Amino acid sequence: MSVMTQTELEKLTKDISEKEFHKPFVDKVCFNNRLRTTGGRYLPGKRLIELNPKYFDELGFDEFVGIIKHELCHYHLHIEGKGYQHRDREFRQLLKQTNSPRFCNPLPSTQNDYKYQYQCSECNQLYNRRKRMNTNRYRCGKCRGRLTLLIKT
Repeated sequence: MSVMTQTELEKLTKDISEKEFHKPFVDKVCFNNRLRTTGGRYLPGKRLIELNPKYFDELGFDEFVGIIKHELCHYHLHIEGKGYQHRDREFRQLLKQTNSPRFCNPLPSTQNDYKYQYQCSECNQLYNRRKRMNTNRYRCGKCRGRLTLLIKT
């Protein structure tokens, strides 16, 4: 994938806003390289949309457009004084109307990024974790059985 410039990002966001929402986007949009677990976020206090450039690089243009549409749903509802959070009915309705995703897919580069693997001694359910956990404190979510550490990389 080629790298998208700031002006291309602004033009794309304004075009999507006009086409899908029939409303202008007049505020700021930018890339944020520090985002790790999300494709983007809308900051209502600054009226700023921040997008993760890794999603454009790894998952392509279509996934990135979906993330922009999702953040524009937050933006336009906030501007209109309506419920713009994930739990609000108006937000979920606007997602359906604009065919926007509710959540973004995980990045392929972080999908198998776990260090520890635990297994239930009762039902053999596997749990992959990035951080170590206290097996005396936690139990299996399916059967409440004891967990044992299988792999530590």
